[in-house]
Amino acid sequence: MTTALGSIDVRAGEGRRATVTRSTRETDVSVTVDLDGTGDADVSTGVGFYDHLLGSFAHHGLLDLTIRARGDLQVDDHHTVEDVALVLGAAIAEALGDRAGIERFGDATVPMDEAVATAVLDVGGRPYTVVDLPFRGERAGELTLQLIEHALEAFARTAGATLHVRGTGRNDHHLAEAAFKALGRALRAAAAPDPRRRGVASTKGST
Repeated sequence: MTTALGSIDVRAGEGRRATVTRSTRETDVSVTVDLDGTGDADVSTGVGFYDHLLGSFAHHGLLDLTIRARGDLQVDDHHTVEDVALVLGAAIAEALGDRAGIERFGDATVPMDEAVATAVLDVGGRPYTVVDLPFRGERAGELTLQLIEHALEAFARTAGATLHVRGTGRNDHHLAEAAFKALGRALRAAAAPDPRRRGVASTKGST
């Protein structure tokens, strides 16, 4: 299948589960997501701190997540971080299906020691991102912190989500982790079934 991501392979599973794979000359990425999971994460991107953040996202979002990525890390971490986020967003979009019968909106605020972050999410199909995470350093472990904003933008674009993430903190590790935990909890709320909702949560009647 050829999409805005280039050539990808999408496989829908039972329930709200999907697998998306994407291969380019820079990266080879496979993501499987189950929105109705238990928070089980098995993530291997080659960028250790990114693995940690994505694992926290899944754990607190109560979604099962498997990610396998091989990228040109001999260049830097940019392509790997971006492409994993793109494929993750595409997998979540596929798992959401027609987005009917869900809450659509979710928000969460998560503290981690001196840091606190808030994520506000609309999975109604309108991609837009605002990120304000004032990191102090350049890297946390092997992850270039500047790429976190880029990853969140890529994720929202392919997920079809409006995403606002803001936070404060003196420790970059704490601030980044609080942001990904908040994103997981916000997605959990937005994707939750709404027993009173018929169709999509939009006055337009479509996403």
